Amino acid sequence: VRGRSNGPHYNMENIGEIDEGFYSRQLYVLGHEAMQRMGTASVLIAGMRGLGVEIAKNVILSGVKSVTVQDEGRTEWTDLSSQFFLRESHLGQNRATCSLQQLSALNPHVRVSAHTGPLDEDLLLQFEVVVLTDSSLGDQKRFGELCHSHGIKFIVADTKGLCGQLFCDFGEAFEVLDQNGEMPASAMIQNISKGNPGVVVCTDDQKHGFSDGTKVSFSEIQGMTELNSIDPVEITVRGLHSFSIGDTSAFSKYERGGVVTEVKQPCMLNFKPLSEALLNHELLKMNDFGKIIRHKTLHLAFQALHSFVKKEQRLPGVRSQSDAEALLATVRELNAVAQLEQLDEDAVRNLSFTAQGDLAPMNAFIGGLAAQEVIKACSRKFMPLQQWLYFDALECLPQDDQLGESSFSAKGTRYDGQIAVFGSAFQEKLERQKYFLVGAGAIGCELLKNFALIGLGAGEGGQITVTDMDFIERSNLNRQFLFRSQDIGKPKSEIAAKAVREMNPQVNITAHQNRLDADSEGVYGYDFFTGLDGVAAALDNVEARVYLDGRCIQHQKPMLEGGTLGSKCHTLVVVPHLTESYGPAKSSSNNAIPLCTLKNFPHRIEHTLQWARDQFEGLFKQTPENVNLFLSGLLAMETLRPWRFLGGVWGSLEAMRTGGQRPANWEDCVSWARCKWETLYNNEIRQLLHCFPADQVTSTGLPFWSGSKRCPHPLTFDPNNTTHMEYVVAAANLYGQIYGIKGTTDVASIRKILEKVHIPSFTPKSSVKIHVTDEEMQEDKKRGSDDAARLEELKGKLASPSLKSSAMQMYPMDFEKDDDTNFHMDYIVAASNLRAENYDIPAADRHQSKRIAGRIIPAIATTTAAVAGLMCLELYKVVLGHKNISSYRTAYINLAVQYFVLSQPSRPQQFQVSYSSIHPQPFSVRLSDCVGDFRDEIYEAVSHLQDLSKALYTA
Repeated sequence: VRGRSNGPHYNMENIGEIDEGFYSRQLYVLGHEAMQRMGTASVLIAGMRGLGVEIAKNVILSGVKSVTVQDEGRTEWTDLSSQFFLRESHLGQNRATCSLQQLSALNPHVRVSAHTGPLDEDLLLQFEVVVLTDSSLGDQKRFGELCHSHGIKFIVADTKGLCGQLFCDFGEAFEVLDQNGEMPASAMIQNISKGNPGVVVCTDDQKHGFSDGTKVSFSEIQGMTELNSIDPVEITVRGLHSFSIGDTSAFSKYERGGVVTEVKQPCMLNFKPLSEALLNHELLKMNDFGKIIRHKTLHLAFQALHSFVKKEQRLPGVRSQSDAEALLATVRELNAVAQLEQLDEDAVRNLSFTAQGDLAPMNAFIGGLAAQEVIKACSRKFMPLQQWLYFDALECLPQDDQLGESSFSAKGTRYDGQIAVFGSAFQEKLERQKYFLVGAGAIGCELLKNFALIGLGAGEGGQITVTDMDFIERSNLNRQFLFRSQDIGKPKSEIAAKAVREMNPQVNITAHQNRLDADSEGVYGYDFFTGLDGVAAALDNVEARVYLDGRCIQHQKPMLEGGTLGSKCHTLVVVPHLTESYGPAKSSSNNAIPLCTLKNFPHRIEHTLQWARDQFEGLFKQTPENVNLFLSGLLAMETLRPWRFLGGVWGSLEAMRTGGQRPANWEDCVSWARCKWETLYNNEIRQLLHCFPADQVTSTGLPFWSGSKRCPHPLTFDPNNTTHMEYVVAAANLYGQIYGIKGTTDVASIRKILEKVHIPSFTPKSSVKIHVTDEEMQEDKKRGSDDAARLEELKGKLASPSLKSSAMQMYPMDFEKDDDTNFHMDYIVAASNLRAENYDIPAADRHQSKRIAGRIIPAIATTTAAVAGLMCLELYKVVLGHKNISSYRTAYINLAVQYFVLSQPSRPQQFQVSYSSIHPQPFSVRLSDCVGDFRDEIYEAVSHLQDLSKALYTA
């Protein structure tokens, strides 16, 4: 790493290529180009208390070139409240040096160094990004001016108790290449008018997704071809499916087709240095949760706090009224210049009371945000903070605070930073908690880290139970920071539990590997749930969340829930009798791709990828499974359109030499793959064009092949075409695997086999019916068009004793996207891109194909850290027993664009249950009360319902 270093350094030089296996999920958030830019950046992070190490952890995981961590200080008891890489054995030793080995182990591609000397100009000038934590206002101003004048991106982050501060200065002219990180919107064109302005009408299968001022480009237009070659044009939205562009009156007449695509435009930003930005309240980022006055006040209060520390050489005393009044007096003096109309004086006092506090959840949230700003500075992707942000969770404080000052004093324990805020009695309550964490993935790891630091379940009678049925994969390491490469293949829950025991040996934690569903209710039954104080959901699917939510409602237990999608995240707290539950799963059928679109009329790469995935499932999983069921006598013959099942079973059992599809050797597998290629990409397309020629018109006289219907063309096999051969190699190897035949990737030998393959001739048939809509398909199914003679013939063939006697079990495959040696993604990419070529759809590379076909959820460590921090702030409130719903927060956040919405949760739904034969008036029931206060009354009144709570919940 560049720069002076007083301490040792670990780990290797940055590699030139992006390690897609390691960065897999993050690449879907940032993209290759942004990560290439990050790979050249060196970052300095000053201060290795809890906030500094959180930022460093996230930045190292993100994949910059190098990180230098700086700290002159020595480990104290208070540090252990939130610094997860420090141990009791490190007390009295340098924080940066003690953290180095653990930080270096996070990412083998980032070089990490420790600097134990003071900050100075020579050191700072050697970095692209400088982050200050735990710093004085004087240092912030001095080093801020230095960085601003030399084009170094400068970030300040700080937390004091339940209040946090973030500042960014990226220089006089900072170019953002991609403001939001979203995929460019695109739409298919239905019509373009000639006029000034010209109006573009898109197909009505989905909204165009553009906004006023968006610049777009055109392609594949027939007729008004001039638009295909012009520079990006700015649009004005006219409706969900239409927009206007410039003058098209001189262009040719539009005929058909075309795609319009958003062209993202870079923007240039100007930042002020910290000294100047301190005085500009317009640079405060205001969050939409009713704290504008408070955060403007906190901007002055943090400055006043620096003045207090400079004068007194200490932070304000814990719960000291005199220090709080002194701090408030300074804030009033600053306001004589700032001229705020109103001050939140209670917020200033609470800041003073808790400033000595050091809380892991606060550092997790602010640290996630700060690290995301580092990524923006290095990658030039996403909109940076301009320029101040304040956050507080003062609503966490005890609502009926009768505790004396002494109960908040330091005890010489690892929880001193938390006791300074909440007191020792609350700490003891935290330690007695029994919590159930479902999921030990990205959010689960972050939650467990926070649980260990705050002491949840770490005392007598306390307990954390974590369950996760998954095993560690390499793609997990980039954001599930408790795992290392040597842990690959081991159970997530066990390794995570072991890691947090090292962070805090006092934690009582038990690891399970059970899936949470109805089958595990023998383990997680009545006795288990009634013994809990609460539940945390760190799940990756809605169905599991809904199930867990239902169990919490049934047993009246609070639930903390959170989720992420790239740079976006949400949190939800469910408190019995007070807030709304997670609720039932919402139907996603509106997002389903129509079957006829997949089968005959694809127009997006998502369609061809889903088609390829369906091909994989049918050929290499479902058919082998059906064969095995048939051989075991378990295949049901009386199913809808059974000849489809029976035909596939018979073909898979009958040898190729006698008309079936069962290969005898590798050459047969290659022959099958080549013939399958011909069927899919030539014969079926020719049949489709026979039924619907390119010049076909509808009954209304409009072109059939228009709008979302792309007119296809058949492909001709070429052994010298890379994609053609990739399909054959992957398909032949997969076909061999389901029969236990070993294949090869030797393309030369495969080409020789292909020379001998006989391709049956094909002639399109007029008797074939192709469905245009799913409704037509369903109608045909209702009428029942099975060929009875064909069915009986297949049953007879399958009944042959010789067929069964020679048959062998097959080897079905479960799709696995992350193994690059198993041919699964090779097949999907080639199959999809060949079909895309049939329909003139732009192909997708392997990376994008894996995301779509593998249904991968984009993920990045910064968002995960932030969401876990917010969840644990809600945990404080739950354990404190807050009864006022206004204390709780539901969060929706997008770190890419500095979008924050923290709002009060909704109250439980109310509905009426009428039982007129027993009670003359209907009564209202809260959802969370269904198994509580009203249990006996409801069961007596509605005796025919076996489980009223479940029935009402489902309704």
